[in-house]
Amino acid sequence: MKIYSVFDSEFAAYGKVLDGYDTSELLAEVSKIAMPESGTAYKPGIESLEACSIKEEFSVRAYGGMPIQVGLCWGHNTKLNCLEYHKDSELNIGLDDFILLVAKEGEIVDNHISSSSVKVFRVPKGAVVEVYATTLHYAPCHTDNDKGFKVVIVLPKGTNTELPDQGAIRNNEEKLLRARNKWLIAHPDTAEAKDGAFVGIDGENIDIKDLI
Repeated sequence: MKIYSVFDSEFAAYGKVLDGYDTSELLAEVSKIAMPESGTAYKPGIESLEACSIKEEFSVRAYGGMPIQVGLCWGHNTKLNCLEYHKDSELNIGLDDFILLVAKEGEIVDNHISSSSVKVFRVPKGAVVEVYATTLHYAPCHTDNDKGFKVVIVLPKGTNTELPDQGAIRNNEEKLLRARNKWLIAHPDTAEAKDGAFVGIDGENIDIKDLI
């Protein structure tokens, strides 16, 4: 499996790198956040990150004035595990280099997708990467076993928070809805699958530990 760069032409179908942002203040705050004892952690909005001036820039410039949240995904990970999507783009900014495992929403058939559809991209630290709404993704992977990863996650406000009662399921896509603005497909060999997430990733649960 090849690791591409987000600056390679292959990434154009999945997202793009946004220029013109100074992420230094934001990443200085990220560096103060302690790593989880094991695995990964995620918080949709973190007060110290949302106090940074770049939040308003992201809201106005990247989201056209929409309300947003600035959160963090961090820890240690080398596996695919799941694929999720939102109804909008997501911004990712890493304290260090990190890896994105992505696929295309259009490759989902009857809520299933083969893990062979997944592409691997390396993101340099500090870069602002837009991941398109039609790009399937999940927790980032680290490039350094000792450091792990800390990746800022910017999304419209309320995303990934508790889902209101949706009542009876009316269509296939609703089977994937796991939180506000979060549709998720799990590999069978994951904690998410055991927790009731829809199992629809066929093939191996990709692990990049031998590629980094």
